[in-house]
Amino acid sequence: MGEVAPDTEYQSREDRAAGRPVRQKVDELLGKRQWKATVTDPDERNAKRASFEVTFLADVQPVPTTAEVLPGVRPIELDGLTAEPRFAGNGEFKYQSFLFRASGFRAVGSGAGSRKASESTAKAA
Repeated sequence: MGEVAPDTEYQSREDRAAGRPVRQKVDELLGKRQWKATVTDPDERNAKRASFEVTFLADVQPVPTTAEVLPGVRPIELDGLTAEPRFAGNGEFKYQSFLFRASGFRAVGSGAGSRKASESTAKAA
């Protein structure tokens, strides 16, 4: 995962010249601020689909707590992930894409849904 940054509304040249502040997008349904980050799936074989943008819906900027594996790259698991199909492209060169949204993220292997195999076998015995 790369850096998390505010998802801002489009600002025209006139707005920039007038010194108007940049406004952060707010989700219409939940009323929460939108934040964007580029996420990479290391298991994806298609290079064009290996990296994608995720929109986080949160009141405050999500901050990763895991250590960087490479500069700007951290292993995470996405919470509350949804994928909304969309059309992308221009003219006759349209294709299906997805809008990914998440409520947050956590360190890889943490949380209720991911127990180690040794823990589950010890409890089963």
